[in-house]
Amino acid sequence: MSTLALDAEALYRELLRGVQQLCNADTRLVGITSGGAWLAERLQADLKLPGKAGTISSAMHRDDFAQRGLSSGGQTQLPFDVNGAQILLLDDVLYTGRTLRAVINELFDFGRPASVQLAVLVDRGGRQLPIQPDFAAARVSVAPTQSLALARSDAGVFSFDVQEA
Repeated sequence: MSTLALDAEALYRELLRGVQQLCNADTRLVGITSGGAWLAERLQADLKLPGKAGTISSAMHRDDFAQRGLSSGGQTQLPFDVNGAQILLLDDVLYTGRTLRAVINELFDFGRPASVQLAVLVDRGGRQLPIQPDFAAARVSVAPTQSLALARSDAGVFSFDVQEA
């Protein structure tokens, strides 16, 4: 059994580079709770963008809501008008695409953006829906029996937690 080792801080630097290429003066960062929200918050500061990054939850639009119920992940907070906005969604790990589908439904509950792009720290494959990132800092293979999640220390340093499901 091999152990997957990912340097989350190195991947964050690569994500920062990619997001700089995707952003323009009108781009609004929106992080998917919780790992994507951490990324959006740090990118907002590192890119010296005005205002605050948005946070979006998939909880209300999940196709497994009956089984999962409301998670403690956090609520949607979009501190800007979504109508006509250029949105850059940020997530830590892209897997099946189902969370993204739910997030896009949630986003459109707040208005009609001009465009929506997606940047992720890690694309682990295994898509069940036709959703692809505009930028991925890394593409890795992770067994379906494993989960990969971003962790953040009290000092704000990122790391990955890989666990057997």
